[in-house]
Amino acid sequence: MFSAKSLFQEILDHDETFRLFCSVAASGEAQGGWENARIAALVPESQRTLAPKITRHGADEDKHGRIFNALLRKRGLEPVEVPSGADYTMLLERGGIGLAHEKLKADEPLTVEDIVVYLAHSRVTEQRASEQMGLLRRHFADHPDIGRAVKMISDDEDNHLAYCQEELLRLAAAGHGRAIQRTLRECALAEIRVHRDVSLAVMAAMGRVLGWPKAKAAALAAGIHAVYLYERLGGWRRMVSLRMPERRDALGGPAAVSPESPEFA
Repeated sequence: MFSAKSLFQEILDHDETFRLFCSVAASGEAQGGWENARIAALVPESQRTLAPKITRHGADEDKHGRIFNALLRKRGLEPVEVPSGADYTMLLERGGIGLAHEKLKADEPLTVEDIVVYLAHSRVTEQRASEQMGLLRRHFADHPDIGRAVKMISDDEDNHLAYCQEELLRLAAAGHGRAIQRTLRECALAEIRVHRDVSLAVMAAMGRVLGWPKAKAAALAAGIHAVYLYERLGGWRRMVSLRMPERRDALGGPAAVSPESPEFA
């Protein structure tokens, strides 16, 4: 049998699978950084107090991308092109989730409704990110190569999730509750499909490199489908619930330490 820890350890120990893992992660984080920077620049006047927090969100995402690239450099590896089937952010956009890049590339101010879409999309995807980094943190917080990076990114993702919930609750109190719940549900149901498809694509690529036997590859694929079934039947609801977080004003201050420090290089 294999566990989440043993599976990731196998990926971590092989240069090519580690290279793919970090490349996929770095690409997604860099995309998130660009999106948040554009949203911050286009925030409507009535929501201008959000702009510094959105900017901080984007800065954190950029930082995470640099961290993953630094982990590659530390192993003497170069990033690889992300397979289209494993491009989480691109597949979400193609599914109409979040703000379209055409809108973000324009210079027209966003609307309050656009900010609801942005925050709902972020609340759903940050739930996933917080859970995934929390899993890595439980198993690899003390790892000599990736432990510090995992802890920093995990803390940031928890802050992002707290920020999204707090701001959505503020907007719900201002009369946008129905739109928020509708958008959250749409985002969550789309995200679980994309997550399933990306997970299958990434695991298939990892399996080819690592030479997994058919039985192991089939068992992992079955596990991914089982997670999707659980989420489709009701697990998605954890991604749409809103409660005031313990971490208040989680993005109200400056970003954490620079990833350019020697520990990541």
